Amino acid sequence: MTELSGGPALPQERRVVTSVPGPKSQELMARKQAAVADGIGTVMPVFAKRAGGGVLEDVDGNSFIDFGSGIAVTGVGNSADAVVRRASAQLAQYTHTCVMVTPYEPYVEVCEELARLTPGDHAKKSALFNSGAEAVENAVKIARSYTGRQAVVVFDHGYHGRTNLTMALTSKNMPYKHGFGPFAPEVYRVPVAYPFRWLTGPENCAEEAAAQAIDQISKQVGAENVAAILIEPVLGEGGFIEPAKGFLPRLAQFAKENGIVFVADEIQSGFCRTGQWFACEDEGIVPDLITTAKGIAGGMPLAAVTGRAEIMDAPHSGGLGGTYGGNPVACAAALGSIETMREMDLPARAKRIEEVMKPRLRKLAEQYDVIGDVRGRGAMLAIELVKPGGKEPDPQVTAALAKSCHEQGLLVLTTGTYGNVMRFLPPMVIGEDLLEEGLDVLEGALAGL
Repeated sequence: MTELSGGPALPQERRVVTSVPGPKSQELMARKQAAVADGIGTVMPVFAKRAGGGVLEDVDGNSFIDFGSGIAVTGVGNSADAVVRRASAQLAQYTHTCVMVTPYEPYVEVCEELARLTPGDHAKKSALFNSGAEAVENAVKIARSYTGRQAVVVFDHGYHGRTNLTMALTSKNMPYKHGFGPFAPEVYRVPVAYPFRWLTGPENCAEEAAAQAIDQISKQVGAENVAAILIEPVLGEGGFIEPAKGFLPRLAQFAKENGIVFVADEIQSGFCRTGQWFACEDEGIVPDLITTAKGIAGGMPLAAVTGRAEIMDAPHSGGLGGTYGGNPVACAAALGSIETMREMDLPARAKRIEEVMKPRLRKLAEQYDVIGDVRGRGAMLAIELVKPGGKEPDPQVTAALAKSCHEQGLLVLTTGTYGNVMRFLPPMVIGEDLLEEGLDVLEGALAGL
């Protein structure tokens, strides 16, 4: 079976021909350790040579089934035809002018597409940046400018980036915040509706968590002081947590009633990943601002803030921008990525991935009591691993399971506040045969624990 989404032909097969890592990867790792800062960590110690469809090939000739997509980036594949075609054509014209010096059509086209694709039929505008963290920072700037307020409310288990402000917004200390303070002020954290870990049970989770969050905001911050409520509709690095149904609409309504800008951080969950173009559509939420990155441009660095025109226009001219923000080649790639999403109906493909994977994951949970929870939507799924007989997180068994999968040719990622969640983010163009085989590898790894 060849790659579903164009680019150089790459056999769609799992193939392990050396130890993992192999000798060439080990040589390159020695060079990395000598030349690259130790703070740049590595999930799987192999060096990529080619990737596409549902596989990644390393320099030793091993081919891994890809359940990571570069952390939800290459949903359209690593070399989708339209992305390569459009980006290559743009490269041949010019690589950069800086939109703040001489603007260019691809930037405008991406903003037009974002206005069409994001939830709501109100007038919208966008600003483009380089990374998810930049998008979040700028969303906060825009909200503060629009409201004249300073406070920002975020949630337990949330992740929003690695810059100073976004570290303050992020919940987890290690590895994201440890030793890097002091952090930006006027950030307030409240509970999130985490069904698996809600003390009184999942049936009470949405109502109780919303009540607690709103009570804390009202009493400890003052709703009149809050510029923005910022939340991931599906919490990514915190453990692929789906807030209990009803929680997000209640927070969005509270924001609306109090003149607070409601910001949906869709950097990991956006662009078809959950079976909808954006995860907040699941409960009909129309955010005031939405931040995007990762899946937007097929692997090229691009991010955006999109929202109500009157909010987006609040900052003064020159108050937003950046030298590389909305680079023309990245914009061309984004247009190719969006073209691919439409033509291949990737929301439907994500739903099909869930149909294939979730029943098998649930069956594994019945067989192996280390799996405490199976959750997620579309091609954004996870298992939470616990010590048998309860809900105590087990990061050690999670790490061992991931290592075993890697050694057998399956690229998986771990995540979660407690380091005990294995997440599955396959490219949405992956073949079903590879999905099934990847789950076979996971099952074998669980049996070998």
